[in-house]
Amino acid sequence: MARKQILEMFFAVVLLNCLLLAQNHSISEAPTPQPHSGDPMRGVSEGSLEPEECGGRCAGRCSKTAFKKPCMFFCQKCCAKCLCVPYGTYGNKQSCPCYNEWKTKRGGPKCP
Repeated sequence: MARKQILEMFFAVVLLNCLLLAQNHSISEAPTPQPHSGDPMRGVSEGSLEPEECGGRCAGRCSKTAFKKPCMFFCQKCCAKCLCVPYGTYGNKQSCPCYNEWKTKRGGPKCP
């Protein structure tokens, strides 16, 4: 008899935790960021992006490379610091000085 009560109590606690977790998830879920404008040059100048926009901009920047994983890693790291990603898939770094001037220990460009 005691074992049945323990199982019922355990099931009730698990069910309550699931309900609370589902409720907290729906409350804390962030809204989908809306694009600020259709301007393709938005985010090119330093500090003009929101941090959550970096993924999309870096996906475009790294779209033609054969080394997508490292490109995305460093692009997102640079974007998080500079809040901009140069337009196009290569070059054009002059539009984002922070992105352009960040160097590796060996002096090479850190940002793709």
